[in-house]
Parts: sequence; structure tokens; C-alpha cells
Amino acid sequence: MIYPRDFEKKVEFDVIRKLLHDNCFSPMGMEYVEKMKFETQFKKIDLLLDQTSEFKKIIEEGKSFPSTDFYDLRQELHRISTAGTYIFPDHLFDLKSTLESITEIIRFIQNNADKNIPRILHIADRIYIDQQILQMAVKIIDDRGEIKNTASAVLQNLRKRIAEKEKAADKKIAQKLKEAKKSGLVADDVEIAIRDGRQVIPLPASHKRQIQGLILDESSTGQTVFLEPKEVLEINNEIRELKGAERREIIKILKGATDELRPFIPDLLNAYQELGLLDFIRAKAKLANTFKGIKPNLNENSGFNWIHGVHPILFINHQKQNKNVVPLDILLDKENRVLVISGPNAGGKSVCLKTVGILQYMLQCGLLIPVEEGSVSGIFKNIFIDIGDEQSLENDLSTYSSHLLNMKNLVLNGDENTLFLIDEFGTGTEPQLGGAIAESILEKLNELGCYGVVTTHYSNLKLLAKQGNGIINGAMLFDTNIMEPLYQLVIGKPGSSFAFEIARKIGFPKILLKNAEKKTGKKQLDFDQQLQQLEIEKNELDKKKQEFEVADKFLVELTDKYENLKNDLEDKKNKIISDAREEAFQLLQSSNKLIEHTIKEIRESQAEKEKTQKLRKEMWEEKEKIKKQMPDKKKNAGQNEEEKSGKKETQKSQEIKLDGKIRTGDFIKIPEQEISGEVLSVSGDEVIIGFNNVKFKTQLNKVEKINPKKMKKQLSDIRKTVYSGILEDLNDKLTNFNFQLDVRGMRGEDALLKVKQYIDDALLLNIREVKILHGKGHGILRSLIHDYLKTLSEIKQFKDEHIERGGHGITLVILK
Repeated sequence: MIYPRDFEKKVEFDVIRKLLHDNCFSPMGMEYVEKMKFETQFKKIDLLLDQTSEFKKIIEEGKSFPSTDFYDLRQELHRISTAGTYIFPDHLFDLKSTLESITEIIRFIQNNADKNIPRILHIADRIYIDQQILQMAVKIIDDRGEIKNTASAVLQNLRKRIAEKEKAADKKIAQKLKEAKKSGLVADDVEIAIRDGRQVIPLPASHKRQIQGLILDESSTGQTVFLEPKEVLEINNEIRELKGAERREIIKILKGATDELRPFIPDLLNAYQELGLLDFIRAKAKLANTFKGIKPNLNENSGFNWIHGVHPILFINHQKQNKNVVPLDILLDKENRVLVISGPNAGGKSVCLKTVGILQYMLQCGLLIPVEEGSVSGIFKNIFIDIGDEQSLENDLSTYSSHLLNMKNLVLNGDENTLFLIDEFGTGTEPQLGGAIAESILEKLNELGCYGVVTTHYSNLKLLAKQGNGIINGAMLFDTNIMEPLYQLVIGKPGSSFAFEIARKIGFPKILLKNAEKKTGKKQLDFDQQLQQLEIEKNELDKKKQEFEVADKFLVELTDKYENLKNDLEDKKNKIISDAREEAFQLLQSSNKLIEHTIKEIRESQAEKEKTQKLRKEMWEEKEKIKKQMPDKKKNAGQNEEEKSGKKETQKSQEIKLDGKIRTGDFIKIPEQEISGEVLSVSGDEVIIGFNNVKFKTQLNKVEKINPKKMKKQLSDIRKTVYSGILEDLNDKLTNFNFQLDVRGMRGEDALLKVKQYIDDALLLNIREVKILHGKGHGILRSLIHDYLKTLSEIKQFKDEHIERGGHGITLVILK
């Protein structure tokens, strides 16, 4: 049960219904919007939410829904279901367009089957359109809504004869007019006129008997008559008879088409019904995108836990003004079923109340709601709201009497499946009595197990909340520093009304405020202020605490990471040292044995020269063997001293003595400009030098002869640098190359430029096969691209992609 009757207006759901109506493209979808109602069955609500969530996924892909050229022909289909009736040509034309749109919509949904949309696919599967109907309509009606000449052989023959007769009539009347002009019966500037759809000659009344024929009309003055000549009259009569036969043949064709269509009328009516449902679901999904609606975790119990919930209408309006809405975190469960919200006027209490009402109502109407992921929602069987002025002159009820009547209905009908929303609870009468009655009602509703949200300024209702009794306080925060509401709901603490602070802000007379403070009592004012300020400071401390916890967690993780790294490095260091010591020990052992053996041999042979040389050779070989077992750095260190002298000798042997005379073919450098090159010719005291394919002339005394080997090495280094740069560029191009180019949505000229660059890159990188994604549309981009590809000799073949991978929306290009 929803109470009162104008519940939707009170929570602004009527605006939601209007937005949905505007998002629909068909009358059937709009009918679904009008029939949308509050549901209480869990399975039904779950299905409605899933349908909308699935369609929202399709919309988020950015693909356009085919919703054009659709006409509601349900009334016409019901009319022609009676035998003997026939469909009118304009309705047949509309039916043809509608059938084509339905076919496109089904194809659109099936093409999105990979988005995991089983419920939307199920609706599409229920739509059956026999292609025979569309083929019949295409055969009979043309794109202008006219019956085709080829609809029947008889019709084709009749229209051919009518055309011939009309041509003969035109010729005959033109001849009669020419004769009349020649005889002086009419002026030379007179032209043929039309009366009652027939061609006539305007003739002065005095000459009307000079030409035989039928007078069809005359001018307002009676001085001119409009005469159809006798010869033309006979032809036009024949045309009229032929056109009558044409109309009868058209009716015959339409009757045949209707007889063929009639067995499929139930399928067509069902298709209209299902299409309306798809249109309605699409409208819901489109609306959900405007306020970021989602499907929360749904359960069958009463209650909810919403994270960052917002009023959808407030969100849309603020978004237009580039303003943010402060979201609400609100929880109602078995332990805390009733929330008593207090706080300053204009602080957001009523908005909070309306937000709860509209979100729960939207959810149970099958609409996605603006909350964050992780939110939980239950199901209520009854929603009750009391907000605003309920004064009724018709029923002779005051505002407070109306509130009491609402409370009576709530208490009599409330149970554990009821959600009640009461704004400014207890106001409208003497505060002490109104507060007492409100407290009594709230206790009864809590006893009944109802769930609810109430707003109030009464202290006795704030004090009613106790640990474990099902009632909990909530406060709308107010910043006492800047004297402005924060529109934030905090659950667990009561709020202050801040009446005096708000009065000061608006410039209320200070003397009156001072007097009011005396009457109220200083303690009460201080208590309210301290309570709210403590809540603000608590929130700031909680925020800081969260930041410190995150930083502490990060620091612990970082410390553990470095500790592990340090232990790992220490282990590796110890292992390297141990291995080195072991290796050194083995080398020393081996060396000592060799030395001892050598000394022994020398002593025994009494230092014979040949024997000594042999032993030296054996020691040198053993030394080389040990070197091979040593690390590279140690080897190099050992070799440095031995190789220095050898290197010096080699360098000396490689140096070429240069004489001072410069000849053609020598390599020279210009010290002042740090340029080196080859001598191309020498003429007197001038020399022509070639440098990087550039020739230039300079004085002979400004150049120095250089070693040709050094010059060749320098040129080789330059070439290596150049080739290395080119290879690096090619590698970068190959790494970033995309084997599919997307030009959808581009203008033809821009798309062709992209394609040209793309094909050039593919040829440069020796790529043999690429794809160009241009979309289907009207085929304009596809034609332009194909025409360009035909001009390229480097292309071996191009063709449309396989139908399962995009069909004629993608062109596959194979390069030679």
C-alpha cells in the first residue's frame, strides 16, 4: 500500500515519470511508463532491475539504438482483422517501415549478445516477424507510399493505357488551343487551365459556341468560360473509366495483401507489445545514465544500507548548474529501524526524507537508483509519507488535524513491512502537547516493528533513542565557524536547530535575540553548540585517523620490503665472499704444490739449463691455466703489464708517416671548423673538399693532412650512427603499429589521408595484411576507401571481412 494518493508528487516521482515518458520513442513505450507501478514481489523487482541493468550495458557501449521509422498500427491491425476489409496504402507503407525497424532492432540486440544480456535477449526472442509479410509489402508499395505498377499485370496495363490517353488528350487540347488562337477566338497569351482536374480552354463568353465542347466553369464576371473541347472530352471520359478500373484493381490488390497479412496479425500485435517493453526498458536505462543509477544488492527483507545515495532530481538539476550534491550514507536494519533526524532549518532534513522515499519507490518500480556499489536494499510492502501542508478546506480539516488523520492510518496499518516517512513530527499545535503525542505515536510504531525516518526539532523525540530499542538519532551537520549548513547526515548523535545562529546570520534584531536567550537559558544554548561542534571535530579526527592508518600501513609494508631486501643482499654477499675464499684457497693450494715440485726438480737436476727452461715453461702453462679460471677483471689486471709493451710496439708499427704535400684523394681536416673530408682537386693555393656529399672550396694553408685510417674509422662511425638511428625508428614504428585502422565517424577526406599514411607505414614495415574499420552506415566511407585502394599497385587484394568478424564494415587489405 502507498499512502497517501499523491505520494509520487510529494517525493517528486512524477518528475521521474515525465522524464521516462520523454525518453520513449513509441506510444507503446509511453503506455508502459503510465502503467508502471510499485511492486512488492521480490522476483518481479529483481527481473525489472536486471532488464534495465542489461540495457544500460548496451547503451554504455555508445551504439545507437535503431528507433526511427516506427508507427503504431495496432488500431489499424485490429480493424483489418475482420474478413472483407483491406489495409489502406498509407498504412501499408507505414507497416513496411515498421517491419524494417523491428528487424533492425532485433538484429541490434542479437549483435550485443556478448554483453551477457539474457533477459533482453529473451524479450527479443519472443518477437516473431514472418519475412513473407515484409516481402509482400516491398512487392506492392514503393518508397513514396504509392502502389507499384508491377503489383499486378492488370494494374500495369491500365496505367500504361491511362498514360497513353493522357498524352493524346494533352496533344489534342494543345491543337485546339492553337486553332482557336489562329482563328482569333482567344488571345495569343492564353494558356490551358485546369477545372475539376480536367484541362480546359479559357474562352470569351461571346465565342463559346464557336468551339464544340462542354463548359465546366466560368469566371466571376461571366465574361470568360472554361470549355473542354468535344474531342478532348471523349478522351477524358475514357481516362476516367480507366482510372475507375485502376482504383478497383488497387482495392483488389490490397484485399489480397490483407488476406495474406491477416493470419500474422496476432504475431504483429505481440511484436508491438514486446517492442513497447524494449522501448520502456531502454528509457529506464537511459534515465539511469543521467544520475549514475545502479542495481544495489537486493534481498527480500525489509531495510536498506545505502552508500552515497542522492536524490535523482536534485542530482540532475545540480549537474546542469555544475554543482555537487552532498550524498547520504543511511542504514535502517533490525537493530536500528527508526531514524530520528534533527538539525537546523534549511539544513537538508526534508531532502534526506524525500531521498529515502523516492529511492525506495524507484527501486520497487524497477528503476536503477543513484547509490554506490556495495549498497544493499530490501523490499517493503507499504510506504507511508506525511510531509508538507495537508490542510483541506473541502473536508474541513486543519493542518494538524490532517497530520493526526495520517498518523491514525499509519498506526492502524503499519507492520514490520512498512516504511514511514514523517517530516517535522509533532508540529502544528502547542509544542509540549504536540511533542507528547508524537512521542506516543513513535513508541507505538517502534512496537509494531515499522521502519521509518522522521525529522523533528523536539528534544523529547531525540531523547527517545536508546541503545538497543530500535530508535537511533541522526544529525544534519552545521558549521558554526562560517554559520552554514553542511548538508551531511551523521547517524548516532542528535543535532541542534541552531535557531539563534541562523537568526543572527540573517540580521535579526540583537535586542530580541538577547531577550530570547534569557528566556531559553544559557545552558541549553551552550549544550546545543558544544554538541554540534564536537561532532564536526570528531569527523575531522576520524578523517585524520584514517589518513594516519593508511600511512602507517604503507610504512610497515615499506619497512618489510627493505628488511627482506637487506637480508637477501647480506646472504648473497656472504655467499660471494665464501665462494671467493674457497676459490682462492684452491688456487693457493695448487700454486704451492707446483712451486714445491719445481724447486724439488731444480735441486735434483742441479739447475741444468735445459731442465730449468722446461720447468719454467710448465709453470707458465700452469699460470695460463689458472688465469682462465679467474674472473675477467683479474685476468685483465694480470695482462695489463704484459701487454703494454706489445701494444706500444703495434701502435708504432701502424703509424704512417705523412708528408706535407696535399694531393687529390688525400684526407684532410680544417681545424678552425672541425670539418674533415676528402680532397677532390687541387688548383694552385686552393683545394676543393668533399664532405657528406657537399663540395666546398677553401685555402690550402687552412687545411691539415690526416691519417686515412683514422678518417675511414670516423666515416664508419658516422655511418653506424645514421644506420642505427634509422633502425631504431623502424623498430619504434613496428612496435607501435596497429594491424587495424579505425576511421569510423571521420569525414571522407580525413579518412582517406589516414588510410594513405597507414598503407605507407605497412609497406615500409613489410607487413602483408591489415584491416581498415570504416563501419557500415550508408557505405560512403567504404566506397571512397575501396576506390583509393584500386589505384595502388602495391596491393595484391582487398575484400570485405568475414561476416562473423564485421562483414562489409571492415575491409581486409593484402599487400604484395
